[in-house]
Amino acid sequence: MKSLLIVISVLLITSLHAQEYPRKEVDLQHIADNLYGFQDIDLNYEELYENLAQLLSNPINLNKATAEDLHFIKILSEDQIKNLLAYRNEFGNFISLYELQSVPGFDLVTLYNLAPFVNVADPSGSLNSSLWRRVQHDGDRYLIIRYERTLQSKKGFTHEVDADDQFHGSPDKLYVRFRNSRPGDFSFGFTLEKDAGEKITWSTSHHQYGMDYLSFHAQLQNKGRLKNIVLGNYQGQFGQGLMLGGIFGMGKGGETITTTRRTNLGILPYTSVYEAGYLRGVAATVELTRHFFITGFYSFTRRDANIEISNEDDPFISSLQNTGLHRNNNELAKRQKIGEINFGSVVQYKNKQLEAGLMVNQVSFDLPINRSPSVYNQFNFNGRKNINTGLYLNYTFQNASFFSEYAQTLHAGYAYVAGVLWSLTPKLDLSILHRKFEKNFYSFYSNTFAEGSTTQNETGTYWGWKYRFNRKFTTAGYVDLFRFPWLRYRSYAPSNGHEWLLRFSYQRSRKVSLFAQVREESKERNIESDNPNLYLTAKGKKYNYWFQCDYGIGQKLKLKTRAQFSSFSINQHTTHGMALLQDIGIDLGRIELTARYALFDTDDYDNRQYVYERDVWLAFSLPAYYNQGVRNYFLLEYKLNKQISLWLRYAHTRYQHQDEIGSGVDSIEGNIRNDVKFQARIKF
Repeated sequence: MKSLLIVISVLLITSLHAQEYPRKEVDLQHIADNLYGFQDIDLNYEELYENLAQLLSNPINLNKATAEDLHFIKILSEDQIKNLLAYRNEFGNFISLYELQSVPGFDLVTLYNLAPFVNVADPSGSLNSSLWRRVQHDGDRYLIIRYERTLQSKKGFTHEVDADDQFHGSPDKLYVRFRNSRPGDFSFGFTLEKDAGEKITWSTSHHQYGMDYLSFHAQLQNKGRLKNIVLGNYQGQFGQGLMLGGIFGMGKGGETITTTRRTNLGILPYTSVYEAGYLRGVAATVELTRHFFITGFYSFTRRDANIEISNEDDPFISSLQNTGLHRNNNELAKRQKIGEINFGSVVQYKNKQLEAGLMVNQVSFDLPINRSPSVYNQFNFNGRKNINTGLYLNYTFQNASFFSEYAQTLHAGYAYVAGVLWSLTPKLDLSILHRKFEKNFYSFYSNTFAEGSTTQNETGTYWGWKYRFNRKFTTAGYVDLFRFPWLRYRSYAPSNGHEWLLRFSYQRSRKVSLFAQVREESKERNIESDNPNLYLTAKGKKYNYWFQCDYGIGQKLKLKTRAQFSSFSINQHTTHGMALLQDIGIDLGRIELTARYALFDTDDYDNRQYVYERDVWLAFSLPAYYNQGVRNYFLLEYKLNKQISLWLRYAHTRYQHQDEIGSGVDSIEGNIRNDVKFQARIKF
C-alpha cells in the first residue's frame, strides 16, 4: 500500500509540475516576508535574524523529526504536524520528500515551502562507522570567506575627529566561517569577524587574539545516554524563552499562528556574529530514564561595559554594551571589561504529547551593576548576582498545542506566558497567548513573545487566526492588547496600547503569488512640554500598508513588485513614508542574477521602511530606508562547480537634499553611499 501511495505521489507531482525540484537552501525571502514581524525597535536585526537563518540551514531529517523540530520551522499547522507524525507512525520512514504529497493536508505549495528546511536521510548512511570516518565522509563541510567595504570614507577614518574617536583599523570588513556537521550526530566549527575600522592585533590587555571576534564550538549528539554535549560557544532555548531564549525569537508579522510559540530546542551551537548573545563553556544533556532528561551548563565570558568609579573609589558597571564595535579608543575602553559567570540546570520530562521542565539559572558579574538613574529605569537590575527559577509545560491534544512557562527572579518579580495553537478545522487555525512580566523581573538571556524589547513591565493578550478558503486564497490576522504598568523609555507614564493586522494572500501557482497587508499600532509616547519638570505623553498611532506581487516568466525569470506605505500620528501631527520596489531575478544555471530598484520617501525616522534584500549565502540584509532617495543593488552568484560558489554584491544609495549620511564617527560626507561584498563558499 505504501509503495502504491509513493508511486501515485511522484506521478501526480510530475504531471502537475514538470520542473526542477526546489534547491535545498534556506529561503530567506520566505522567512522575511512571511515569518518575521515589523521592525520598529532600533536593534541590529540583520545579526539577530542571521542566527536563525544559520540554524535553519541544517535541514531536519523527516524520519527523526519530533513535533518540536517541526514547530521550529514555523511553516506547518498543528493539523499538518499531527498528520505527518501519524503517517510516519503508520507507514514507517519516508523514502522521499515527494511522499509528503500522500500526507493528509499537504499540497504542492506546502511541499515547496517546506522542502528547503527538511530532508530524508540516505538509508544507506549508518552510524555504525567510527565517528572519525563519519566526520571525514558524511559531514556537510564548508568554508565561507566574506569581504565587505563601504567605498566612501567614514569620518572615523579621517583626522576630523578627536584622537580617541579615530578608527585604528582598515575600512574592510572580514568574515570567515568553517563548519562540519551532520544533524543529530556531530558539529564543529569556528567563526571569525573583523568589523570595518577594527584592527587585527594580538593584545592581551584587550583580550583580542587576531580578529576582534572569535566563536568556536564542538558538539556531539545521541551517544547512548549522552544526548547532547557542546564545548565552546553555545546558546539555549527552553520553554517559551522567559529565562533562556537564545537570539532567534520572532515578532508579530505575516505569520499569525506559529510565531507565537517558542520551540523547546535545548542547547545549540552558537555561530552568529552577534557579540552579546552567546554563552561560552560547556553544556550537556543526559538521559536519566526513558522520560527524564537533565541539562547542565556552565559559561564564563567577558562582556563589554562602561566602568565608572564611585565616591568610595569602588568600580562599578554603569551600563552594558552590545554593539560589538571596537574601532577606536573610546570603544576599546569598554571591550570585555567585566567577567560574567552563567550556570544552571534544566530537568525535563518527555512522554508522547507531554513535555515539562524545571529550570534554575544564575548569572553573576565580577563587578556590581549600578545603572545611571533615570525616570524610567528605577526598577532595572542592580547588583552583582541574579537567580531565576522556573518551570514550563507543553501539551498537545489532538489538533491543539498548549504551551506555558512561569519564571521567578529570587527576591524580586515574576513573569509568565501561556497560550494555545489550535487547528479547529483543516482550513481554520487559531492562536491565543497571554503574558505578564512584572517590572522587577530580570533575565539577561530571555527572548519570548512580547511587545517591548525586554521581558519586563508588560501585560498583554494576543489573538491570531488564519483561514484557508482553498489552495489559492488565504486570509490571516491578529489583535494584540497590551499594557505597561510602569514607565518606559520615551514614555514616562503607565500606559496601554494595541496592535492589529489583516493580511490577504493569493497563491495562483508556484510562480505567481501576491499579498496585501495592513497593520495598526497604538502606543503612548512622550511629547514636548513647556515645563521642563513636567512630562507629558500622547497616543502615537502608526499604520503600515504592504502590497506585493511575485511572478515568474518561464523557468528563468522571476519578478517581484512591492509597495510599502506608512503614517505616524501623535499630538495632532501626522507624517508619512513610502517605498516602491522592483526586483528581477534571472537563473541561467551556473549563474544567478538578482537586482532591485527602489524609491523611498519618509518624513521622519518613525516612518522608516524596513525592507529585506537578497544577500550572499547565510547573510541577512534588512536595511531601513529613510529620508528621500534611490536604492538599488545587484547580486551575482556563480557556481564554479559542485564545490565552489562565488557571490558578488553591489549596493548603491543616493539621498536627496542631504550633504551628509549618518552621524558621528559613522557619518559620510556627501549624499551617495556604495557598498561592495564578495563571498566564496568552498564545500569539501
